[in-house]
Amino acid sequence: MKKIYLAIGIHNHQPVGNFEFVFKEAYKKAYLPFFERHEKHPSIKLAQHYSGELFRWILEHDPDFGKRLNAMTENGAIEMLSGGFYEPVLSSIPDKDKVGQIEMLNSFVQDKTGFRPEGMWLAERVWEPVLASAIAKAGMKYTIIDDSHFKYAGLQEDDLTSYFVTEDNGAVVNIFPISERLRYLIPFRPAQQTIDYLRSLATEDGDRLVVFADDGEKFGIWPGTHKQCYQDGWLDEFFRLLEENSDWIHIISFREALQQIKPAGRVYLPTASYSEMMEWALPTGAQKEYEDFQHWLENHDAPSKFSVYVRGGFWRNFMAKYPESNNLHKRMLRATQRAEKLSGRKGIQNAIDDIYAGQTNCPYWHGVFGGLYLPHLRAAIYKKLIHADTIMDELEFSEKKRQSGWLKTETTDFDADGLDEVVVETDRMNLFFSPQDGGSLFELDIKSKNVNLIDTMTRREEAYHKKLYELRDQDGEHGNVASIHERIEAKEKGLEKYLNYDWYRRTSFLDHFLRDDTTLKTFRNVQYGEQGDFVNQPFEVHRKKEGIKQLVTFERAGNVWIGDHFTPVLLSKTFAIQPKSDEIEIKYSLKNTNHHSLQVWFGFEMVFSLLAGDAPDRYYMMNGKKVQNPKLASTASSKNVNNVSLTDEWLGLHINIDLDKKAALWRFPIETISMSEGGFERVYQGSVIMPHWRISLEPENEWSVMIRKSINVRG
Repeated sequence: MKKIYLAIGIHNHQPVGNFEFVFKEAYKKAYLPFFERHEKHPSIKLAQHYSGELFRWILEHDPDFGKRLNAMTENGAIEMLSGGFYEPVLSSIPDKDKVGQIEMLNSFVQDKTGFRPEGMWLAERVWEPVLASAIAKAGMKYTIIDDSHFKYAGLQEDDLTSYFVTEDNGAVVNIFPISERLRYLIPFRPAQQTIDYLRSLATEDGDRLVVFADDGEKFGIWPGTHKQCYQDGWLDEFFRLLEENSDWIHIISFREALQQIKPAGRVYLPTASYSEMMEWALPTGAQKEYEDFQHWLENHDAPSKFSVYVRGGFWRNFMAKYPESNNLHKRMLRATQRAEKLSGRKGIQNAIDDIYAGQTNCPYWHGVFGGLYLPHLRAAIYKKLIHADTIMDELEFSEKKRQSGWLKTETTDFDADGLDEVVVETDRMNLFFSPQDGGSLFELDIKSKNVNLIDTMTRREEAYHKKLYELRDQDGEHGNVASIHERIEAKEKGLEKYLNYDWYRRTSFLDHFLRDDTTLKTFRNVQYGEQGDFVNQPFEVHRKKEGIKQLVTFERAGNVWIGDHFTPVLLSKTFAIQPKSDEIEIKYSLKNTNHHSLQVWFGFEMVFSLLAGDAPDRYYMMNGKKVQNPKLASTASSKNVNNVSLTDEWLGLHINIDLDKKAALWRFPIETISMSEGGFERVYQGSVIMPHWRISLEPENEWSVMIRKSINVRG
């Protein structure tokens, strides 16, 4: 009789900051019912991975689950897997943190289950060759990676019926290839098709090993899968078929495989992730071309074995594709570097745990899942990193210094682009400025609330946006549930009308000179005429102390298009920041350096991210009064404004902006259209406010306005 070995792994994860109801729904619809079905079939051995944040939540909300899990590990039905506690992409964090995160989950799993993991789940299966050293150093004997990684190294499909050995500078790790075929069969096709596929691979020797390992969410959370797996009985049928065919399908744990099966050899894998991830990491233009080429191959009946040589991008390029991802990443690295300097101080471990939580991978990238486009996930990462800062403030500064207040300023290449940024840190706030990008303020942290007020996504074209115009029902063939990678759905109609793309990054204190025919609508939709060369252009920066105040001045001798020629204009803006204060003073000045009089329409843009644009407890006020439509997602134009405020009662923040010259003021939301597991969705990212003035300037004359921006913290 022909036989085969089968190893099964299930990966369960929810990110730091995800909504409580998501945890509850995922547990109710996927994690618990899967476990309950497995309890009825204890002869089915499988590996379970729970990321630390999720595992901790489950045990806190259902202590009985822990007892049942212990029983399943003791009888050998479940082998527990480790990994980074907060599910970081290991290649994106420092080596010390790689080991620390894995050891943290090792200890947690052993403490809660009595099982000491020998293998680990690799977040998003993002592999880089140097990872072998950190994995081995953390005590892990193996990890599980997509078979596509092995094919990129030149191995063929027939080669991938075992596990392999790899090493980095002598540090050895075993690596198991995950069958892509099984990932697309389970649970989206009838269970019998999986049995048939395994039968096609079985041999008389029975020494072949096939691996299925994938997300637990596809067994109940992905659209249509709860009904498929539990109401329609797919999972019970799958387990029953495995038991009925146990005379030739030998289900084996990964730990047992290492003991009973010899490795197929040594291999060195290139940097890779699963194929969809590598496509998503490409720049939008390249991603379109990649998709076109894939379709060309399909239309020309190119053998599937050649498709492995058509590779996408590289995970780290998400940080090049999205400055917002890079901002999170470099913010995290800045915190790790500071923690290293404070190593050994009492209490530093609390900061390190916050930093670890801030390494959760989900908000650092975007594909078919919302990820980076989900404000609550980004906000959760900033919350952890800013809180780590406050802990380290207490460790770094004496009590006397903390009482009197402190301020420090640094010019540094914060975002690793070869150009310097200016960072001003106080006991109350962190401010990050980009001289090269319009002299803008791109991060403003309020430490008392652990919030970055400028955590906003820029509206960009995504390769999948074209599918909005091709929207059609995709429920799969012959009644089967479609894979999440194959579905095209929208959560509301008419989303294509919101596809407006910004040509500059949405940050604060960006300077606009408008054409006379500009309207609020054309400005909001980025269909207006920009008359100046200031928005995303470089400014000179000057720093000086004035008493306890730190003054940071950005200045640009630029031009404004008047008639048929450029007219020189000197624009400067000075930010005054001081310790023990939640207030920033900004002075803008425009000087006509031309020999002729000048008439311009000038305004500066500010953006704020307060998460819930339509919530009644988040609202605008103008000149001390609530406006007609006060919601933060509202669009409106106001006149004679010398005060505007944004209030978030839930967070306990009141942002107040005073102008010493009355202005016309536009306000509108930034809303992105992105993909999620539920389909296309419109997401509120933040609110733009732009005071603007019509200004006449004689030669060598100067116009100025003072802005006082204060943050009042409540509760």
